[in-house]
Amino acid sequence: MKPKRKQRGQPKRKERGLQDMFDVKLALVRDENQKATRDSGHALEDEVPSGTSRITPEHVHYQAPTSEAIPPVSSLKAWVRYHKCLQSGTFGQKCTLKTNHFVVTPLKEFLYQYEVHIRPEESCRINRAVISKLLYQQASEFPDIFPVYDGKKKLYTAGLLPFTCRSFEIDSRGILCNKLTRRRRERQFLVVLTFVARVKIQSSYMDLVWREEDVPLNIIVREIRHFQRYAESFQLGEGLEVLQDSYENLQLSQKGLLLNIDVSSTLVIKDMPVIDYIQQLLDRDILDRPLSGDDRSKINKALQGIEIQDIHTGSKHFVRGLTGSARELCISSGDRRTGKSFVEHFQETYNYNIQYTDLPCLRIHAGQRPPFLPMEVCIIKKRLRCSKQPNQDQMSALLEVARLHPGMRKERILEINKCDLYNKSAYAKEFGIKFENQLLSVDARVLPPPWLKFHDSKEFLPQVGRWNMIRKRMFHGGVVRNWTCVNFSWEVEDKIVSRFCHELAIMCQASGMDFSVDPVLSVETCNPEDVEWTLKSCLFDVMKKIEQQGRELDLLIVILPNNKGALYGNLKTICETDIGLVSQCCLAKHVLKMSKQYLANVALKINVKVGGKNTVLLDGFTRRLPCVGDIPTIILGAHVMHPGKSSSPSIAAVVASQDWPDVTNYAALASAQANGQELIQDLFHVPHDCETGAIDAAGMIREHLISFERATGHKPRRIIYYRDAVSNSQLYKVMWQELVAIKKACSYWEADYEPAVTYVVLQKCHHTCFFADYEDDKSFMGNGNVLPGTVVDSDICHPNEFGFYLCSQAGTQGTTRPVYYRMLWDENRFTADAFQCLTNYLCYTYARCTHSVSIVPPVYYAHLMASRGRAYMESMAPETRGEGHAPSSGASSSGAKSVMVRRIPVVKDNVKRVMFYC
Repeated sequence: MKPKRKQRGQPKRKERGLQDMFDVKLALVRDENQKATRDSGHALEDEVPSGTSRITPEHVHYQAPTSEAIPPVSSLKAWVRYHKCLQSGTFGQKCTLKTNHFVVTPLKEFLYQYEVHIRPEESCRINRAVISKLLYQQASEFPDIFPVYDGKKKLYTAGLLPFTCRSFEIDSRGILCNKLTRRRRERQFLVVLTFVARVKIQSSYMDLVWREEDVPLNIIVREIRHFQRYAESFQLGEGLEVLQDSYENLQLSQKGLLLNIDVSSTLVIKDMPVIDYIQQLLDRDILDRPLSGDDRSKINKALQGIEIQDIHTGSKHFVRGLTGSARELCISSGDRRTGKSFVEHFQETYNYNIQYTDLPCLRIHAGQRPPFLPMEVCIIKKRLRCSKQPNQDQMSALLEVARLHPGMRKERILEINKCDLYNKSAYAKEFGIKFENQLLSVDARVLPPPWLKFHDSKEFLPQVGRWNMIRKRMFHGGVVRNWTCVNFSWEVEDKIVSRFCHELAIMCQASGMDFSVDPVLSVETCNPEDVEWTLKSCLFDVMKKIEQQGRELDLLIVILPNNKGALYGNLKTICETDIGLVSQCCLAKHVLKMSKQYLANVALKINVKVGGKNTVLLDGFTRRLPCVGDIPTIILGAHVMHPGKSSSPSIAAVVASQDWPDVTNYAALASAQANGQELIQDLFHVPHDCETGAIDAAGMIREHLISFERATGHKPRRIIYYRDAVSNSQLYKVMWQELVAIKKACSYWEADYEPAVTYVVLQKCHHTCFFADYEDDKSFMGNGNVLPGTVVDSDICHPNEFGFYLCSQAGTQGTTRPVYYRMLWDENRFTADAFQCLTNYLCYTYARCTHSVSIVPPVYYAHLMASRGRAYMESMAPETRGEGHAPSSGASSSGAKSVMVRRIPVVKDNVKRVMFYC
């Protein structure tokens, strides 16, 4: 019998040492929390004995009890230090801005909390309707009291109710109930209100620190907003419109309680009969001629999952799909030759004669009998939020509406808060809340741009976040000697494609690349219906020919008819995971225009795809880049792309820098995981070889570390991890689990290998924006937007964590949105100035353009790689698209339940070495 191979990497004592480190730091944090608890006057969990010495390490933000167990959320919150760990930065030109936050002052000291039990159980919307009817019918029990309700278990009042526990019966008539209630024929709701506690308003502030929405103060603001609606609609066509509404949210900051008010744009379906909606969707009268297969497919995709209401009973239903025509349907299950016809049944039951019997019916939930409804009796009400992806024209119109000029956005925000309506609200008076009606002024700084280095020692300082390649050459031009072109667009002639490729080759040469003007094979016009056969048949001869000469095909240029359909994804999958070839796709409309600017942008993308560098930071080249230049440092960017309502897997992507000290090139990896799973499961895992019994560490972190060492000759001694798209409800759990995975990947790679880790979360889905403090403010661009490099790290930021808002891009359209960077963990002990400067500098290194971007490039690249992983999955053969092919990686390391998820196709090694995803 073969002896078992010794487990590589970390011995048990090392695992215990990591655990001990966490436990010691946890004790320190708990002790500091105890003092913060005594000072703030409210109780927290897990207090430590008073005799424990108080030590304050500079950057211990958060610790958990062990390296394996995931503590409850309440414990995670109790273990966060309640003081700011970094001082605000001082570097840069100081200025004062206005922001869309308003100071809120609670005037009362206490609220009264009641627990709500409603039977039968319903949704939050139904629960709110029940409580509203209770307050109306039992007004004598609530004298001059305006309670607020979260839709679940909590109800708050400003004064005590005349009872401690009371039950009420509410008639269900007029209240929409779900199918369970209708099936049980419930006619009464039983509501039980029980007094719980007197809540000190100040003690509820801490809930706002964790951005929890269902806390007393936010519930009160939501009730006020219900009566102060600001709405304006804009038509998009195909039954859709943009609803421009107000957004309000209460949050705790360094300045105290603030109300964030903004203008929000939402894509909704117009209120209309379903038949009218379909006619707008198809842009024709559906009563004139029968629906085609494509028509039915488009209708089914648009209607599936939306809520409709029938006019004969007033009931609401969710659409599950389409059936055959109404005259073909029978009531008996599945047998159309026997039983009563659906048309007869509907006329007898509801005294309604179906007029359009040739139209399909809408399939609804199976609990309804019959489980379908005629289209003509169905309407769409209440401007349903549209979850479907709008087409290109609709998206352009949506963005046009949403892009409000800073001055216009400022005016509308003040209009929402005009006339002191918040303070005049009955709820504001009831709960004693005062709202300021002036925009808050905040201190800011404008960080300088970095010097960029190009070829031949040419250096350049970007102006207002922009530069160009005129009279400049790429820092390191790539080599493309063997290339060819495939044309999938019938509307572009081969001679035009040949001319375009020639102009592109000239542009690449002018930019500094070693690019052969002549292709190894003339342009091939191919059938887009069978991409795999077409590509392999076109490329087989040329690849075989140049391989005999000891050469390889460096690049494939592809002309696509449009950016719709699966052609792009199929092509990328075949080239990168099957053939092992880098490709550059160009749309036919751009080929026909053949503009110099487009050619220059494509040249930038091609250069990094073949291993070149467009530009580098001068400070990186001279090893003076903050937080990076002193010791080998790897920068990672991570993102998880979720499929929306689809059942397909989520795609996780992690990219990592592959050069040091200039941080420019990034390798990218992607993996599939369970739908909706926010934690990146494949950061680290330990696969087990069933045949040999061998155990070896694996995962994306380990692969990136090995790749970095091969590329630079150094093991990274510092890790900076930028994480994107984590919801507030999962923020600390995800941080903890991914941090443990990173630590394990390091320790299993090599014993005693402990690089310092900094974990930073990017948050883009917020509603904070900045405006000029006065007209002609030099701290702003001519269009009213803040200058690139504007940073705010005080006043409106998190009161207990180090975080900052950074506008790194030059906003040319609409109002510039800053990105909020939250440093949740920092073992590197960076200063605020150094880390803010690094983050701003990195935004000038995005390879696909010649201007600074809004988020750090590693996260941008992770978005691109996640999209590429999604394309790989969608292009797989239909028989391999179902679940059950492989367990989701990393389930064992996180303790999560193993979910069977298909694997993403593996990218060829020669492609993986370059930035193929750009």
